[in-house]
Amino acid sequence: MKYYDKLIFELSKKGRIGFSLPECKEGETSDSIPGNLKRQSPPDLPQVSEPDVVRHYTNLSQMNFGVDTGFYPLGSCTMKYNPKINEEIANMPGFQALHPLQPDSSVQGALSVYYGLDKALSAITGMEHFTFGPCAGAHGELTGLMIMRKYHFLRGDMKRTKVIVPDSAHGTNPASAVSCGLDVVVVKSDAEGLVDVDSLKPLLDDTVAGIMMTNPNTLGLFEKNIKEIAALVHGCGGLLYYDGANLNPLLGVARPGDMGFDIMHVNLHKTFSTPHGGGGPGAGPVGVSKELVDCLPVPRVVRNDDGTYGIIRSDKNSAGTVSGFMGNFGILLRAYAYILMLGKQNVKSAGRLAVLNANYIKESLKDCYKLPITGLCKHEFVFDGLIDDGSRDATPDSEEIKGVTTLDVAKRLLDYGFHAPTIYFPMLFHQSIMIEPTETESKETIDSFITAMKKIAEEAKNDPDSLRKAPHLTPIKRPDETAAARNPVLTFMDEKNAVRI
Repeated sequence: MKYYDKLIFELSKKGRIGFSLPECKEGETSDSIPGNLKRQSPPDLPQVSEPDVVRHYTNLSQMNFGVDTGFYPLGSCTMKYNPKINEEIANMPGFQALHPLQPDSSVQGALSVYYGLDKALSAITGMEHFTFGPCAGAHGELTGLMIMRKYHFLRGDMKRTKVIVPDSAHGTNPASAVSCGLDVVVVKSDAEGLVDVDSLKPLLDDTVAGIMMTNPNTLGLFEKNIKEIAALVHGCGGLLYYDGANLNPLLGVARPGDMGFDIMHVNLHKTFSTPHGGGGPGAGPVGVSKELVDCLPVPRVVRNDDGTYGIIRSDKNSAGTVSGFMGNFGILLRAYAYILMLGKQNVKSAGRLAVLNANYIKESLKDCYKLPITGLCKHEFVFDGLIDDGSRDATPDSEEIKGVTTLDVAKRLLDYGFHAPTIYFPMLFHQSIMIEPTETESKETIDSFITAMKKIAEEAKNDPDSLRKAPHLTPIKRPDETAAARNPVLTFMDEKNAVRI
């Protein structure tokens, strides 16, 4: 039996310990502890040896799937490999031991990182300046919309309360708009999966604050009409917000600022390699065009005339403060190291290789999986489930093949050693499988993934039951995900009530 097959209490044997506490020093007795803080009975702790504890938790840690253990093709998430030099730099004592209340003169190195990253991101994106307060992508969206509202407020244009959002947008876009007190207006996609310009035009009037877009969009397609869209939105007095989740394929090739975007956030934990997942860590700095710099949240780092760095802590035109101190410094530091490591020339290679890898997978699998939108994609693409070759029974409503769904494909991939792609998003298709390989995966890894996907397609035809019951080889089999979400068990059970995991 493996260590993760038992709870730590089940490994407990009375009298078995892996530590010893030092004897009380002179003058230290239990009598010195206030009575109301004393336990009435000894704590019910497991009694286990040190090797048992180490093995138990090491095995538990290995049950998690991560980008360091395998291919992680989550569409829209850009789960690229994180170079270990980033971690070494972030752990340097000079950075790690900083305190945010230190005087500016004692943190000049850290301030130079903020300033240098501002310059680098501005050059890459075509923005004028960035603020580093936002601690995640959605936080960046909210911050960008706050800047948008502040801009219109300073102009006395108070009736601009609508934000246009494409029907293929990330779910955080409309959520962020509502959180900012704005009304969401949805614009449809056309048959090519792009923003329908003809549907956009009737939505534009003097109540529109702006439009939220990402380019390439959620389907991995470049919005070829972006210049026309920018002219239309600017023509009615609105601003363009760029969701930076899909910035990776554009690195060094195209810039949102040149497309006409006024505000954008960058997911540093996606595009610039920092690992993310499980709610963090993250950083979503927001950049703006020259006309909106005064609206940026504070604090912001500037370079003084004497070459030192200082902090702008207040500005009457600022959208305010969006986080304590100056954001998630460790993530910013990792991203800056990644950019400097690549350099100007190699940044261009990252986006191009990501596009190449995505198109290679798409073309290799399009005979097995439905490709609703053909043609060149950018960094990611979307299948709509398995292809019905006539040998399988399709259910019209769900487009399942012999009861095999996208979820079954995703679960079966775990048996082949791959994390599943993003599934059932975007919601434009019934059985969406959204794949993004990033640029950091080798051709050998990608070929192995393609082979696994082809095998799964064959299994769906010849042995569909193996997919419906997958995964077979993982420590945890398929749970009741609905029950787990609605009735989560968040507390540890005692030995008598313990259940196997």
